[in-house]
Amino acid sequence: MNKPLSVAPHALDLARQVLNIEADAVRALVQRIDDQFLQALNLILACKGRVIVSGMGKSGHIARKIAATMSSTGTAAYFVHPGEASHGDLGMVTAQDVVIALSYSGESEELLAIVPAIKRQGAHLISLTGNPKSSLALAADVHLNGGVAQEACPMGLAPTASTTAALALGDALAVALLDAKGFGEEDFARSHPGGSLGRRLLTRVRDIMHAHASVPLVRENATLADAVLEISRKGLGMTAIVDDGKHLLGIYTDGDLRRTLAKKVDFNTTPVSTEMSRNPRSISPDALAVEAVQLMEQYNISQLPVVDHDKKLVGALNMHDLLKAKVI
Repeated sequence: MNKPLSVAPHALDLARQVLNIEADAVRALVQRIDDQFLQALNLILACKGRVIVSGMGKSGHIARKIAATMSSTGTAAYFVHPGEASHGDLGMVTAQDVVIALSYSGESEELLAIVPAIKRQGAHLISLTGNPKSSLALAADVHLNGGVAQEACPMGLAPTASTTAALALGDALAVALLDAKGFGEEDFARSHPGGSLGRRLLTRVRDIMHAHASVPLVRENATLADAVLEISRKGLGMTAIVDDGKHLLGIYTDGDLRRTLAKKVDFNTTPVSTEMSRNPRSISPDALAVEAVQLMEQYNISQLPVVDHDKKLVGALNMHDLLKAKVI
């Protein structure tokens, strides 16, 4: 039976050392944000095709992340494996594209093998290496220096600080491009419809409101008994009170019901119009669902009638609907 491994006493010190080395590597990049970085930005901003990011091994993993970050922040980008590129995938590259090639040594055989074809196609090449005098750096139109003083690996072998630095440079590019393109929250939401931001910024009231027969409503001459029955039947904790043209006159809620019970009125004969809340808060079906949340929280209410521009009732929603839609 194998003896369980125990953690070395200096593990915490080693972990802190790794973080300090990697933090220093990223911090050192600040001094290298210069004209080369601006040239890279301008090449990508002027790109009429797509940004192709490539790298081998650990650099390949970083390249995938850079491509994914750019794609989600408004710059059309995708990853191409350099080994696959030399066996047919290079056919995806056009003269209108920009290729970002990652190799810490700058001597990756797989990347260098496809550089002539990239150049022949007329695509621009941006290299991200740790050696400005490397073959890849010298072949590129623009070179970004991601060199580090040391790797965080005690043996100096495993790519650690160097891959962190490359990733940080990729993030710097993506964010600078985002800003230059005026890419905002709504743009981000459109590319992340499944995320919480997407739900908050893209979901409209009409997407989650109760409509048609499921909307609780009674006419202004209905009795309190009619209103209570409608509240119970539709299950939204309220009913709207409308005129013959379905214009919203007021609402009667569970809270109103509790206050009415204290008055001991006759529910079978008392018109709901005498007990309803007049001129209630309402919202447009085209409003963002987050606006409904803000309205409910601001006025401490749990239900909202939905009306069109003529103040006609077209729907209803309550806080539970917003929770179910994960807008909150």
